[in-house]
Amino acid sequence: MGVFIAITIILIWAGHLYYCLTSVIIDLGNPMLYIHILLQAYFYTGLFITSHDAMHRIVSPNGIVNKVIGYVSAFLFAGMSYNRLIKNHWDHHKFPGSERDPDFYTSSGNFFIWWSVFLFRYTTIPQLIVMGVLFNLLNVWFSQLQLWLFWIIPAFLGTFQLFFFGTYLPHRRPHTHEMSPHRARTQKKNHVWAMLSCYFFGYHFEHHANPHVPWWQLYKVK
Repeated sequence: MGVFIAITIILIWAGHLYYCLTSVIIDLGNPMLYIHILLQAYFYTGLFITSHDAMHRIVSPNGIVNKVIGYVSAFLFAGMSYNRLIKNHWDHHKFPGSERDPDFYTSSGNFFIWWSVFLFRYTTIPQLIVMGVLFNLLNVWFSQLQLWLFWIIPAFLGTFQLFFFGTYLPHRRPHTHEMSPHRARTQKKNHVWAMLSCYFFGYHFEHHANPHVPWWQLYKVK
C-alpha cells in the first residue's frame, strides 16, 4: 500500500503539472488559474511527504524500492539531495527543538526569520545548478511565465506549507509542558483539516512518538 500511495502521489503531481503547462490558459482574471496553482502546491507537499516516509523506511519493506522512491520524490520536489535530507531529518528526530536540530532556529520565534534560516539550511549550490539547468531545458517547450506559475511558485508554496504546518506550529516554544518528551505539539483532532493542511503532519507529536507509522496512518494514531 505504501508503494501504491507513493507512486500515485508522484503520478498525480506529474500529470497535473503536465496538464497545467499544456492546457491551462494563463488568464490572471480567471479564478481557476489560482486553483490550479494551489493544487500543484499541495501535490508538491505530497512529494516531500513521500520522500519523508522513505527516510523512515516505511514506503516499502524492500530497501532498494524505498530508496528509489525517496530519491525520485526528493529530486522532483526541487532537485534536493535525498542523502542530505536523511541526515538532517534523523538529527531532527534525535534532537528536536534544540540547537542540534537542523529544522529548529533557537535564536528567535519569529516566523519569517526561522523560515529564512530553514530555507538557507536546505538549499545547496548543486541543487540551484540542477534547477537552473532544468528550467532552461523546460523553457525550450514552455514559456517562462508558465514555468513560474506552475513549476516554481507551487514548489515555493509547498515549502511554506511544509514549514508552517510541519515545523513551525509543532515545534515553536519547545519547552512547554504539553510538548514533552518529543518537544512537539499536535493540532486538534479534525482529520479533514489535518489532511488538507499537511497530510496529517499537524499530528506531529504522534509522528515523533511513532516514527514507524506512515503519513496516511497517522490519523489512526491520533
